Amino acid sequence: MEMELTALHWIYVVFIALIIGFMVKRRDTTLICIIGIFLLALVATGSLASSISGIFNSFIFAITELMATILIISIIVAMSTVLTKSGINDVMIAPFAKFIKNPTLAFWVIGIVMMVISWFFWPSPAVALLGAVLLPVALRAGLPALGVAMAMNLFGHGIALSGDFIIQAAPKLTGDAASIPVGDVIAASIPLVITMGVVTTLSAFILLKRDMKLGRIKADNVGFVQDQTMSENLLTLGQKKFFAVFIPIAFLLDVVALSILKLQGGDATALVGGTAVFILLILSLVAHKQQGLEKSTAYLIQGFQFGFKVFGPVIPIAAFFYLGDSGFNQIIGDYLPKTSLGIVNDLGAALAASVPLTKEIAAVTLTGIGAITGLDGSGFSGISLAGSVAKLFGTAIGGGTATLTALGQITAIWVGGGTLIPWALIPAAAICNVSPFELARRNLLPVTIGLAVTTIVAMFLI
Repeated sequence: MEMELTALHWIYVVFIALIIGFMVKRRDTTLICIIGIFLLALVATGSLASSISGIFNSFIFAITELMATILIISIIVAMSTVLTKSGINDVMIAPFAKFIKNPTLAFWVIGIVMMVISWFFWPSPAVALLGAVLLPVALRAGLPALGVAMAMNLFGHGIALSGDFIIQAAPKLTGDAASIPVGDVIAASIPLVITMGVVTTLSAFILLKRDMKLGRIKADNVGFVQDQTMSENLLTLGQKKFFAVFIPIAFLLDVVALSILKLQGGDATALVGGTAVFILLILSLVAHKQQGLEKSTAYLIQGFQFGFKVFGPVIPIAAFFYLGDSGFNQIIGDYLPKTSLGIVNDLGAALAASVPLTKEIAAVTLTGIGAITGLDGSGFSGISLAGSVAKLFGTAIGGGTATLTALGQITAIWVGGGTLIPWALIPAAAICNVSPFELARRNLLPVTIGLAVTTIVAMFLI
């Protein structure tokens, strides 16, 4: 059955194009997003008052959805502030500084470590665990903060999350939708994940090194660690060494707990965040003694100021993109067609229904569907649709269902899971104190190259 597209769908498409265009031109997109929200609400409800209210309600929805990420970033920054001021940070990073001596090693070591940890615990907790320790090491080695963010982002939210070999949440969703075993999806995804990962990270690294050489990105483009006050004489050397060992052990115990209790996603982030709060309180009391109570609050305030400063520009664009999925009904109301699966999923289904079928066109179409459904910023909401379409296409062309399923999954997660949609890549951008929009722009060409090559490889595997 052909999907019914309404004026709401086409307005959404027009504003997607406008937002991407403004981002490429390095212009602010806040006004465009607000106008888009207003027009969608106006066309849906026909009420001026409801449309104006819809803007505010969309902001509330976006903040609610992003709150866990805002909190973990704010708390990690607060903890990192006291680590830096007390001098513990210098002791903690000393072992890493011995072998991360240049930008190249910094990029690849951080990326690979991020990928391995993300396989087991997903990227957002991994960013929090790694960022506070490895960011200053990379900066001292000469890798710009933007390069650190790219490494954590591409290896974590890209390679690790798109394959999801250990936790297997993504292949379970796509496999169920395509009516094939999870093992078949994982097996089919391995060559595609490798292709996508190698091509994208190599392209990103080559372009990064080129721009560093040309002076477009400077090595002194540092993150929040170097913006903070120099360390103060708050602890003895023995105390610094003790906490430099105690803190990693505390987070390693988190890792053990995550594995034993099988925590992931929000639960994993909450455990890491709670541990960071306790570390912050302990250090504040030990370092500042009688002023510890007041200082712990001051550090938290600094962290929250940083978190909301970073997330502020992202809330309007997140509010607009959330309208493409379940957020539409919650923010504006039930105005989409009864058969609608959400604006972005409707667009993906319409694309699938409008193309002729060969294995080449099937591969290109699954890449397109994955990219479109990834625009809501989760990466996961549309992969069931990708699995369903892959099953239809595989049946029509006589095979290749698993490969098409894996291709749709990989594309959706690379686009929406955190490498191109600005608010989805906020954890890495915030930890490194770089603009999420600039990080998205830096990722755009490497990810596009990777998707093109991966799609071609998929054509030969179908």
